[in-house]
Amino acid sequence: MLNDIDLSRTDLNLLVLFEAVLGEGHVGRAADRLNLTPSAVSHGLGRLRRLLNDPLFLRTPKGVVPTARATELAAPIAEVLARVRSVMATAAPFDPATAVRRFAIGAPDGVSAVILRPLLAELSRIAPRIDLGVRQILPSPARVWQSAIVDLETHAIDIAIIPSDDIPPRFERRCIYEEDFVIAMRLGHPFARDPILERYCDMQHLVVSHSGDPYGFVDEELAKQGRARRIALTVPNFIFALAVIAETDLISALPRRFVAMHAARFGVLSLDAPLPLPGFRLNAVAPKVAMMDAGVAWLFDLLAGVEQTAQKHHSGPPARRRQS
Repeated sequence: MLNDIDLSRTDLNLLVLFEAVLGEGHVGRAADRLNLTPSAVSHGLGRLRRLLNDPLFLRTPKGVVPTARATELAAPIAEVLARVRSVMATAAPFDPATAVRRFAIGAPDGVSAVILRPLLAELSRIAPRIDLGVRQILPSPARVWQSAIVDLETHAIDIAIIPSDDIPPRFERRCIYEEDFVIAMRLGHPFARDPILERYCDMQHLVVSHSGDPYGFVDEELAKQGRARRIALTVPNFIFALAVIAETDLISALPRRFVAMHAARFGVLSLDAPLPLPGFRLNAVAPKVAMMDAGVAWLFDLLAGVEQTAQKHHSGPPARRRQS
């Protein structure tokens, strides 16, 4: 029974330690995050294991992995800590103009490369002592963003920005902007002179794929028309893609806003795609329980206005329309 447990033996910091180890998957990195020594973290884990009567984390060559019991406890512990943080925050209401705090945001690099410039400019103006940590998050196989959900629930990040509408109901979701794809290439590329579908299929293509899988959503659309293309290269992120196509004859389907913001710096141009390509929404996502934290709620609202700010700050030209 809960009321039979001697809570005087329980140190709330042990739950913070649990959260950090679960989020980092490594005792040393958790120690760095908490400004503790690895031996102090190991000692705390020993106390927590005795309290909960479970090993909680098992060592591997790359760090530690949670036991089934630890995985089961992750969400309840995150909720307890969020409520405690909310209670503590009421002692000193969150004021962005004076707050000293660091938030963690997770996003694909093609998203963070769009939002960071206007976001940092806004923070400099209204919240000069707020710091950010940006973690790159990547889709699982079949373009599922489960890793972002895990990072949110383990408090590894405060807010995720992902191109998915498949968000569990225990999370707050808000669209910050809508995106579609253009075809990017170096300035002077011969494809730009006659960007029809037949020539598009004849080109050599670059695909952004963290796993190295060369088959993407463009290939699905081409297959519907009985067509295919050659994927000459895959690279793991969007910024690298721009750097490569700027120096080669490869072309690539890339997010429109991302290309518009960075095209001039890399010396690339973009064209509307010669076939219909699906668009998508970029959603800011945070656990509903975390939104009780006034600081997280404030940053969530700030991100929700990033579309208008990003529009003011992008420096590249719009994609060229194909001639009919």
